[in-house]
Amino acid sequence: MEVQAIYKGARMSPRKIREVTRQIQGLGALQAQALLSVIPRKSAFLVSKTLKSAIANAENNAGANPENLRVKEAIVGKAPTMKRFIPKARGSAGPILKRSAHIKIILTDE
Repeated sequence: MEVQAIYKGARMSPRKIREVTRQIQGLGALQAQALLSVIPRKSAFLVSKTLKSAIANAENNAGANPENLRVKEAIVGKAPTMKRFIPKARGSAGPILKRSAHIKIILTDE
């Protein structure tokens, strides 16, 4: 049985979040949650929030035991980028790309 949770539109670049999600791939759900609680990054908080949601989905919707769950996949995808501009020299403008991401965590009990 597989259960998933998705956090859409996280206001952080996917590259920064992928550094954290690579660390929890294949771990047990509770072990991954403990690991994320000691990582001092904003991205770890966002991934932890998504993981807690996936664990709650497994308990309430599928009746699974959290001790038996493990992280099968932790995927970070691109979300829409906000485009802003900052004034530059001689009347030109420089682009600023405010990136965002979608975080998807899939848990399995196998």
